[in-house]
Order: sequence, then C-alpha cells, then structure tokens
Amino acid sequence: MLNDRVLVKMDGAEGERKSTGGILIPATAQVGKRLTWAAVVALGPNVRSMELDDRVLFSAEDRYEVEVGGTDYIMLRERDVHAVAAERLDDSPTGLYL
Repeated sequence: MLNDRVLVKMDGAEGERKSTGGILIPATAQVGKRLTWAAVVALGPNVRSMELDDRVLFSAEDRYEVEVGGTDYIMLRERDVHAVAAERLDDSPTGLYL
C-alpha cells in the first residue's frame, strides 16, 4: 500500500442491502447517490484518520476494484472516505469520526 491509499472489503454481497423490515434489495435496484460501508483491511503509511478493522463510509463512484488472492477488495484514497466508525472513538456520541 502506498501513500494515502486504503484497502477495504465489502460486507456481504456487493450492492445488495436489507431494509429495516428485512426485505433484501438487489444490487440492480436503482438508487441515487448512496454511500456504502466497508471494513478496512490494509492502509498506506500516510493514512492518519483510520486503523485496521475500522468501518468506513464511501461513495461507490470513488472506488477502484482490485482482486488479491481470489478475493475482491476496493481501493480508496483517504480523502474519498466520508466517515470512520470505530469503537475507539468513544468520546463521540455517534462513534463516528467525521
């Protein structure tokens, strides 16, 4: 990993999501600019605001897909991350670093 790059892994099937009522919404359903959560698996040396296993919120338009060892990951720049959710951020009422 170089500079400010972040490697993340999507939770579950990519693009699929579940409503609060438990209905599975397929990836083919059209939704306007929707942000996505993913878990951080690797960081470049210049990343300052997140750590491994943090969950990050990013736009699907700002990503690059990468396959490593048969597993699909997403490469982001640190500046493309909109929010970080981590347990270490206990002083925040939401648990988010914005």
